[in-house]
Amino acid sequence: MSTSTPAEVDPHLPTIRGNENVFRWDAGWLLVLAASALLAILVLVVGNPFDRIFRFVLDGLRVTVMVTLVTFGLVLVVGIIGALGRLTHIAPLRGLATLYVEVVRGIPLLVQLYFWYYAFPSIVRDLGTQWNVESMKNFVANPYVMAIAGLTLCYGAYMTEVYRAGIQSIPKGQMEAARSLGMTYFQAMRYIILPQAIRVILPPVGNEFITLLKDSSLVSAVAVADLTRRGREFQAITPLPLHIYLMIGLMYLIMTLLSARVVAMIEARMSKER
Repeated sequence: MSTSTPAEVDPHLPTIRGNENVFRWDAGWLLVLAASALLAILVLVVGNPFDRIFRFVLDGLRVTVMVTLVTFGLVLVVGIIGALGRLTHIAPLRGLATLYVEVVRGIPLLVQLYFWYYAFPSIVRDLGTQWNVESMKNFVANPYVMAIAGLTLCYGAYMTEVYRAGIQSIPKGQMEAARSLGMTYFQAMRYIILPQAIRVILPPVGNEFITLLKDSSLVSAVAVADLTRRGREFQAITPLPLHIYLMIGLMYLIMTLLSARVVAMIEARMSKER
């Protein structure tokens, strides 16, 4: 039985080389190892007070990772919805999506987080009083939910523009060809346009993830016990700002460097599949 590869059947089909090793040692990995080694030396060799700081902020590290991953998953969804809204021929939807992007991008992230944690609950309670709805009258904001909502809506606006630029980089002839084959607009997007656009937008999407990871430290301002807030709590107990922020900065650095290398590996893998 013949076992022809896709490329032998049709040379225009992409060749999938999933078994090839896309891992490459470079300066980025050396930085990851150097930063990780420095953290290990501080905690295991130098010891006090770095070991105490590390144990104290460890649960904050888990919160930072959780908030970042959950938010990023939601941002990807909001971004694609926003981009389709920006590109639709339906004027009210296009106007709504444009308004969302322009307004949200023009307001600092910290102000948006304050709005969702402090102002939004008061709006809900006022409406509950007017409508006589007990559950709304007693509404109390969950800091984690409000923080994730604020980050999602803010980064969703930026991701909308990333998706829009990626989709518009695909030649219009491909959409026209898909529609001429009988596909609906959404089928053409799903099977023809978006798979190609994802390869184009992968680098900026990776950058957005790294930026989101760093900006997640702002959620400490709305009572979320993330890595930064746990550091501030330790400082309130033991005033050692140099040791605390050296440790926290090092932990953020390791996470961002590691994220950058993972994004680079994904880019390399997808470039091999073209």
